[in-house]
Amino acid sequence: MSTDIRTKMWKAMAESPNVMVSLVNAKDHAEPMHAQLDKDADHEFWFYTKKDNRIAPGGPAMVCFTGRSHEVFACIKGNLVEETRQEIIDKYWSNHVEAWYDNGKDDPALKMMRFELENAEIWNADPGIKGVFKLMTGKRMKEDDMGEHKKVNL
Repeated sequence: MSTDIRTKMWKAMAESPNVMVSLVNAKDHAEPMHAQLDKDADHEFWFYTKKDNRIAPGGPAMVCFTGRSHEVFACIKGNLVEETRQEIIDKYWSNHVEAWYDNGKDDPALKMMRFELENAEIWNADPGIKGVFKLMTGKRMKEDDMGEHKKVNL
């Protein structure tokens, strides 16, 4: 079952890779970022940012995600490290990314961060017919009536 919920999370993130990112040991709030996902890399993803951004120092971090349809929710724990491989920086570069940097890939403020995933807590909010009936009639809900919830290693 954990494999299934993990697959649902990755599919939902591929459809809408916008997340909230925060450093665990910082006092700053989380901020929205666009995750660069790789269908063959289910243990890491990337963010383009600037050297003065609040996540630029890296370290232990949390990424929170809500799927476009509001059925999949995830909180992912991991570690942010600077990505220095030029082939990775080039691989995900796009017009959407370039719009944020005056000098494109040569912008001195550009910094790419790799999020190395450790584990996640994932909710698949799919109440099914029984859960919907309970919600509509005010019957007592149980946690599993609303769908699946798992803690998984990534």
